[in-house]
Amino acid sequence: MKKAVLFSLWGAVVTPHLAQTFQKFEETTGISRYNVIAKIGSENALYRLEKGKVTLTQMIPEFEAECQKVAADLGLSLPAQFSAQKLFSDIGQAEFYKPVLDAAAVLRRHGISTCVLANIWVDDTDQRDGVARILSVLESHFNLVVRSCYAGVRIPEPDIFTSALEKLALKPQEAVWLDVDEESIKAAEGLGMTAVQVKDITEALKEIQKLTEIEVTSDLQPPSCDPENVSHGYVNIKPGVKIHYVDLGDGPPVLLCHGFPESWFSWRYQIPALANAGFRVLALDMKGYGDSTAPPAIQIASFMQSASDLVHCYVLRNECMCDLSHTREERYKPLVLRASKDCMTALALSFCFPCLLFCLSGGLFVGSLDDPPRSAILSESVLQYYVQQFTKSGFRGPLNWYRNGERNWRWMCSRPRGKIMMPALMVTAGKDPVLLPAFATGMESLVPNLTRGHIEECGHWTQMERPAELNEILISWLKETHQKASIHVHPKL
Repeated sequence: MKKAVLFSLWGAVVTPHLAQTFQKFEETTGISRYNVIAKIGSENALYRLEKGKVTLTQMIPEFEAECQKVAADLGLSLPAQFSAQKLFSDIGQAEFYKPVLDAAAVLRRHGISTCVLANIWVDDTDQRDGVARILSVLESHFNLVVRSCYAGVRIPEPDIFTSALEKLALKPQEAVWLDVDEESIKAAEGLGMTAVQVKDITEALKEIQKLTEIEVTSDLQPPSCDPENVSHGYVNIKPGVKIHYVDLGDGPPVLLCHGFPESWFSWRYQIPALANAGFRVLALDMKGYGDSTAPPAIQIASFMQSASDLVHCYVLRNECMCDLSHTREERYKPLVLRASKDCMTALALSFCFPCLLFCLSGGLFVGSLDDPPRSAILSESVLQYYVQQFTKSGFRGPLNWYRNGERNWRWMCSRPRGKIMMPALMVTAGKDPVLLPAFATGMESLVPNLTRGHIEECGHWTQMERPAELNEILISWLKETHQKASIHVHPKL
C-alpha cells in the first residue's frame, strides 16, 4: 500500500512545462529552430537560480549573457525582443491542472500524504506575484511543498527526493512519483520509488488510482480549510467583546457568518474556493461561539445588537439575515447571501424558532437516541473539532439568539419595511425538510435584484453536503456582481 504521492510541479501540477514555455518564447522571438536556451549547458544561470544560489533579479543578466554567447557561437545575434524578464513573467502565468488538485484533496482525505517537488526560484522582481500565486495554491492543496531554491538541490537530483521522503517519514517503496521528464522518472526508480511518467493527466491519475487503491477521479470534494494552517485573528467590537475570525486570500472582502449550531469551520469548503477565486475571505465565529466572546446576557444576542456588530461588512449569512439588510441599509456593500438555511420571504421567521425548538417536547433532544450514529458528512476529526469548539463556551450563547424571539419581533415591527435594493442571492435545497424551497416564493417582491440558485439533491447543510455545487453558485454570482460594479477580481486558479 502506497502512503504518499509526490508530484513534479512543471507538467504534473501546472501547465505548460518549462521546456514548452521556453520553446514558445523562442518561437515568438524567431529563434526556435536554433534551440538557443537548450544549448546553454547544464551548469547554467537557470540551474543556479533553481538551487537558490542567485535570485531572479541577479540571474536575468547572467541568463541573457549565456544565451547571447550561444547565439554568437551559432553566428546569430539575439533579436531586440529577447527578454529574460518577459520569459520568466510568462512562466508565472502557468495554469493548474484542476483534476490534479482535486485528486490531491481526495488522497489527503484518505490519509495519503501529498507532496510537490518544485524546481523554483526566489523571485524578487516586480512581477513576483505570478510565482507567489503558484506557491500559495500549492501550500493550500498539498501536505508538503519542497522548493529547490530552499533545498539547494533540484529535480532530478536524488537528494531532493530523499529530502522529501525524510520530511514525510517514509521509505522510497511507500511513495509514488509523477513527472513528465524521463530523467527524473529514472532517478526516482533508482531510489526504489514507483514512478509514473505523465503523458496524459487523466491516464496518470488512473495509475495513481491503481497504486493507492483510492478512487481519485470520482467523488471529488473541494479542498477544505485546515484550522491549524490558516490565519486566525480577533476584532474587538466593544469593551469585553471580541469576535474571532479566519482570514484567507486577497481581493474584495467576503464575510462568512454561520448559523446555529455551527462555527466558522462550517464554511471550510468555501473558504479556499473563494480565496482561489480572487476574494479575501473572513469567516467569523459569531458571538457566543468558539473563540468569540460568549456574553451571558440574553439581550446581547438580539437582532439589533448582532446587526450593529457587523456594520461596514460584506454580509454572507446563512441564517436569518434578511432584517440586517433593513438595518442602516446604506451602510452596507451590495452583497447579501440567502443560503438554504435562510427562512424568510417577506418577514424573518426568527420569532418562530423558540417554539420550534422548545415547544411541548420539554427540550431540544428529548426522544433522541442516546448514541446517534455519526453523519456521513462529518469525519471523526471534523466532529471532534466541533466538540472542541462547543466545549469552550457551551450552548448558552448560541441559544440566546432564540431566547430573543419576542425582543427581535418587536424590534422588527419598528423598522421600515422598504424593499431591499442591493443584489442578493437565494440558494434553496430540494431535500431540505425544514426550510422548504417554497418558503422563498415571492422574495422578488421585496428583493428586486434577487438571483436564485438551487441544489436539488441536497439537504439542510448546503455548505457541507454539496460544497462543489454551492461554491460554483457563490463564485459565479460574486464575480458577476463585482463585474457589474466595475470591481476587479483576480483569481488564483
